[in-house]
Amino acid sequence: MSNIGPGVRPHLMVKGGDAAIDFYVKAFSAKEIHERVRAGDNDPRLLHGEVEIAGTVVYLADDFPEHCGGKSSHPKALGGTPVVLHQCVPDCDAAFNRAVDAGATPRMPPADMIWGDRYAQIEDPFGHVWSFSTPTKK
Repeated sequence: MSNIGPGVRPHLMVKGGDAAIDFYVKAFSAKEIHERVRAGDNDPRLLHGEVEIAGTVVYLADDFPEHCGGKSSHPKALGGTPVVLHQCVPDCDAAFNRAVDAGATPRMPPADMIWGDRYAQIEDPFGHVWSFSTPTKK
């Protein structure tokens, strides 16, 4: 794992780690910053992957129910997620459209909000919810 200083890093559990990394590269211009680590010679699941999205490191791993009491822990298996991963972006509409074009599901189309941002939400193909905002008031 990379050692780039203190901070909180989201660690996303997904079903389809390789596809998730590929989606984040396409949807969010993520940069893969660590070689993908496999679970084992006969197990192609992603044990650890790292991408950088807008300056933030995000860890990814495939679901390993055998290490979680036999239960899957990715959002689709849990019926959703209570967490929204937020990005402040220069153009909310462009970020939303790029994610949708890459395969995300729109949850909230871009709109001007009363707090002074243009704001939108998508759900990625792996069940994680992302939001985008661009200030509209100075």
